[in-house]
Amino acid sequence: MGFTPLDGIIMGTRCGSIDPAVVTYIMEKEGYTPAEMDEYMNKKCGFLGLSGISSDSRDIEAAAEKGDKRAILTTDVIAYQIQKFIGAYTAAMNGLDAIVWTAGMGENNPNLRYRVCSELSYFGIEIDEEVNAKAHHQPDIVKLSTDNSKVQVYLIPTNEELMIASDTENIVSKL
Repeated sequence: MGFTPLDGIIMGTRCGSIDPAVVTYIMEKEGYTPAEMDEYMNKKCGFLGLSGISSDSRDIEAAAEKGDKRAILTTDVIAYQIQKFIGAYTAAMNGLDAIVWTAGMGENNPNLRYRVCSELSYFGIEIDEEVNAKAHHQPDIVKLSTDNSKVQVYLIPTNEELMIASDTENIVSKL
């Protein structure tokens, strides 16, 4: 399908899903040109705008651990948004067999994985807290759910270099 649940979530510096009326409201209120609005929505919103710290989730997690209120709010928002998308897709697909965590935050943020999955316990998700806490910055697929979990949860590391090489090979071979 090409769409991942995180496409509508605030990430980095982009604003995420918003009511389109917000765009014109901000433009009128701040006197932004279309180019300035583009710069604002794509470079100054998202994690950076919400936290006031950074567009990097690692910086925000570190600040949240030190008690920074805006960083804590940002981590709460991202966990909530992921939960919301999982719930929506579960309804749309009429069930849920597995959750796969991958890429930067999915692979390297055990706190986020735990927060999201523990809030989805009504689906029968049970996370092995010890395995989850240790699973980051590693090359192998890791089952994060317990054997009693009704929904399987996995960490699957990305291999972006391999995908780029594979895509490049496919393009070149068609030339």
